[in-house]
Amino acid sequence: MRTVIAVLFALPWIGWALLRTVGVEVPFPLVAAIAFTPYAALTSPLPVVLALILRRKGVAIVSGVAALALAFAMVPRAVAGPQPEAKGPRLVVMTSNLWLGRANVPAVLEIAREHDVDVLSVQELRPKMLPKFESGQFPHRILLPDAGAAGAGLLSKYPLASSGGELQPEAVFTVEGAPPVRIKAVHPRPPVTFSAAPDWRRAIEALPSSDGAGDVRILAGDFNATLDHPELRALLDRGYTDAADATGEGWTHTWPAGTKSDRALPLTIDHVLVDTRVRVEKVTVVDVPRSDHRAVIAVLRLPAG
Repeated sequence: MRTVIAVLFALPWIGWALLRTVGVEVPFPLVAAIAFTPYAALTSPLPVVLALILRRKGVAIVSGVAALALAFAMVPRAVAGPQPEAKGPRLVVMTSNLWLGRANVPAVLEIAREHDVDVLSVQELRPKMLPKFESGQFPHRILLPDAGAAGAGLLSKYPLASSGGELQPEAVFTVEGAPPVRIKAVHPRPPVTFSAAPDWRRAIEALPSSDGAGDVRILAGDFNATLDHPELRALLDRGYTDAADATGEGWTHTWPAGTKSDRALPLTIDHVLVDTRVRVEKVTVVDVPRSDHRAVIAVLRLPAG
């Protein structure tokens, strides 16, 4: 009976560690649950302790291996990683989810001003917000609003040449001393229903790869994914670095914020992904008034061109 109790208690953590380590794509609801892997890691010593109390050495060893596997996946996010020796110009990129048009746009622009942001990616852009973005701060804009949550936009100090992207705009711009920069606003549907999960997976898979040559690619937005989703890690393997992870800020949560803070466990689902040639000098995460997402601001050093 003690063995049965120890095994049944340990199985969720062992299974979770196996899924996270192997990187298997799973259907809903597991695809949504994977986002909470940091909490599984934090509680993973519990089955080890119970197995030791019940004197089930084998279960304790297996549970300990699972705990170490989860820790191995989590710890690097708090440690700055190796960076390329980029020697080009500085570029500051910010992403902000506007929460179905409820966010305080003047506050968003003020945050961008305080951090000297060059390019701003916004998601959940509603038509009513467009006039509020008409200022001299970002003279170049590609704004594609939507009555639902699909609207997005790019605002820039540099002239933008649109390269498509439907409601997730993509544009090319030039910074003197660097190769052309190609940035895309990202916002796939969250994988929180049976129908949405496949759409979310296809949207992540459809994002462009970076070949480390030619244009410098940046993806900025609300990915509705954490670094524990194999889909996002597969995207990183296609030529990107997560800016927060690179600077040891990978644990800093971006959602929820504001009114939802007391109703959901914090997650890191907003990201700035950069070409592996780009050095990430600093990442800052800030609250945005009347938004349920925090803004992510990445100070980048582009490769020389």
